[in-house]
Amino acid sequence: MKTIRAYRFALDLTPGQERDVLAHAGAARVAHNWALAKVKAVMDQRSCERSYGVPEEHLTPSPSWSLAGLRRAWNAVKSEVAPWWAEVSKEAFNTGLDAVARSLKNWADSRKSMRAGRPVGFPRFKSRRRTTPSVRFTTGAIRVEPDRMHAVLPRLGRLKLHESARKLARRLDNGTARIMSATVRRDGGRWHVSFTVEVERAERAPARPDSVVGVDVGIKHLAVLSTGELVDNPRHLVAARRRMRTLGRALSRKTGPDRRTGRRGSKRWERACARLGRAHARVANLRRDGLHKLTTRLAREYGTVVIEDLNVSGMLQNRRLARHIADAGFAEIRRRLAYKTTWNGGLLLVADRWYPSSKTCSGCGAVKTKLALSEREFTCPACGLVIDRDRNAALNLAALAAEFDTAGSGPVAARGADRKTRQRGQVAVKREPGTTPVDQTGTVLPQGRTTDRVRSPERTER
Repeated sequence: MKTIRAYRFALDLTPGQERDVLAHAGAARVAHNWALAKVKAVMDQRSCERSYGVPEEHLTPSPSWSLAGLRRAWNAVKSEVAPWWAEVSKEAFNTGLDAVARSLKNWADSRKSMRAGRPVGFPRFKSRRRTTPSVRFTTGAIRVEPDRMHAVLPRLGRLKLHESARKLARRLDNGTARIMSATVRRDGGRWHVSFTVEVERAERAPARPDSVVGVDVGIKHLAVLSTGELVDNPRHLVAARRRMRTLGRALSRKTGPDRRTGRRGSKRWERACARLGRAHARVANLRRDGLHKLTTRLAREYGTVVIEDLNVSGMLQNRRLARHIADAGFAEIRRRLAYKTTWNGGLLLVADRWYPSSKTCSGCGAVKTKLALSEREFTCPACGLVIDRDRNAALNLAALAAEFDTAGSGPVAARGADRKTRQRGQVAVKREPGTTPVDQTGTVLPQGRTTDRVRSPERTER
């Protein structure tokens, strides 16, 4: 099975190498801004001509928005726009032009309702000081040195890695991996190189292929499993807030940049800003490491994992819980489980967004009409079952796997299914996009379209 993976390594650059990388990132920004300005100028010109009543066939010809068209236009004028173009790799300019081509396509598709998700705005120009410097290499000499502590990139030469690249080097030596591109990017005050690799993965099976686990994510506990296991929420952002407040106050006392007068920030302001950036990067790294360990363990151990389709964007509208929800990373848990279960031969089932997992009794199936957030224990009015609400939700999610199997050809509940609280036996789950939503009895469920701004009452209470 061939998959696309990314191997990311920190770099230890010399001052000269850092200047070279910044020069490549600056070249990408110049090409990006030039292409965007050219497209925007023609669009404005055509808009003015239409206001004057000029027929469509006599309007100024619109330039090509494809990468190939933008590259041809750039090559024709690069000697005038960037006389220093020969000092950097051609991949630097290709990075900026490719970003413009992709962003314009996403904007056009969003306007035509050909792209799912939130509306995409028109591309913006990149600033020298506010843009994260990065450059992507797709051709040329891209390899890992035999000592596994150095990487070679076009025009940049031999770069030292902060850690060993033995995992990637073993695959390259065995012929089970092929490097497709390499991206150099500065993140959290450090430079990193990310290799996009096509990997030939062996077929795997979970440790318990017939087991089913329901995963209910939350704030008090990051995840509650139907097996009874409680995964603590480390709350990395809460633990680092005191240091971040101190660094933020120190930064506010320095002389920062002023866009109105063109004043640049002082050296002390730059150092204080770098310290605050490293503190934020540490929190992000800790969160990323914890989520990777959790999702990898679930994907390797259980054959079927059932989670919920949470409206995270809507949940973030809750001003009291938004910081904690963002710190937990609910969306990242689902995204990583989606590809890790595929890698390990498992199955990921996603319960419908409106499925009342917390309101349904895991013992008898009775559904409560209301369940306040303050009620941390679920008490069934029918059978008298008293159980933790998160454990109850996890058990209900695990039970969905059996209902899914009895439905025959694998029904799914499309996004935007009816918002009414269904009785037990009418629950649908997602497996693959593009199939017809039906319930357990085979009845086709109504479909509609919802936006991410609508909050689920069930998710809001939790």
